[in-house]
Amino acid sequence: MSLAARLTIDLGAVVRNWQALDALSRPDCETAAVVKANGYGCGAGKVGQALARAGTQTFFVAVPDEGAELRAAIGSEPAIYILGGYGRDQQAVYAAQDLRPVLNSADQARAWFSDCPGAPSAVQIDTGMNRLGMEADEFAGLGALPTSVDLIMSHMGNADAPEHPINAQQLAAFRTMTEGAIARKSLSATAGLLLGEDYHFAMTRMGIGLYGGWPFLDAEPVVQIEAPVIQTRTVEIGETVGYGATWVADRRSTVATISAGYADGLIRYLSHGATAFLNGHPVPFAGRVSMDLITLDVSDRPCEPGDMVELIGPNQTIDDVARAAGTIGHEILTSLGTRYGRRYL
Repeated sequence: MSLAARLTIDLGAVVRNWQALDALSRPDCETAAVVKANGYGCGAGKVGQALARAGTQTFFVAVPDEGAELRAAIGSEPAIYILGGYGRDQQAVYAAQDLRPVLNSADQARAWFSDCPGAPSAVQIDTGMNRLGMEADEFAGLGALPTSVDLIMSHMGNADAPEHPINAQQLAAFRTMTEGAIARKSLSATAGLLLGEDYHFAMTRMGIGLYGGWPFLDAEPVVQIEAPVIQTRTVEIGETVGYGATWVADRRSTVATISAGYADGLIRYLSHGATAFLNGHPVPFAGRVSMDLITLDVSDRPCEPGDMVELIGPNQTIDDVARAAGTIGHEILTSLGTRYGRRYL
């Protein structure tokens, strides 16, 4: 009996999600792919290769080391932008791997223009999220941008709430700040694309939608996680299960222990109210998630060691699991650990 949980990643679904999002974009809008955080936990190299074969021409990651790893996987042709920006200690890796910084401040911009004249880059402006990017005065203070700046971008903070007034405010600010700019423009990630063509500009940057997550409701699921039962036991009325004695049997119960835990990205906040599926039937978590193990109340279902339990799959999505943990699908995916037996479709 294998003790390893199994993680299945459907690269075909990633590609079809990209194609579906691309079809929702304006014809003159490029659909780029965000593969930071190891491709949202799915494997940046594998995801990048599949998307590049399907026609993706532009990728975004967070830091230069991610860019170097992606470049080794996808070859020299696609453009790779580094969202975190530029520091002078990184000049060598940018040059060696043909990476493009997203310049988030005037200081970064001046350093890049001085160190790497003529090398492509992007500039990020802040339109209201107040996280990264140049505010209006700082951006205007740069003056005319060199032609090597091939993209001006910003990021939306509330696009997954379509009726929120800040969406229109950010759109208006972006238009005002980029008026007359020659470089291509990009405002939207997945949620922004779904707001409509006014938000598309020349490029959209697809992240969570590629990996089967909300708010792209038509996304195909990408990830499936199953874990083996490694032991079952009978728990008498009044006995407790797990750390902290938080689960108390109110009847004579059967508890199954499965080989997965928060070291595998099944975060501890799943301890209260989460559900797994055994042969298609829901079985509740019993007690706290620990590092390597989860205990389930299988009193109403036949169960024995070796049975596989579904944690993410046909019966519940990454977003179902995220809601049970009080978080978002992004965190569930990017927390996926390295111990799984990984299988790529």
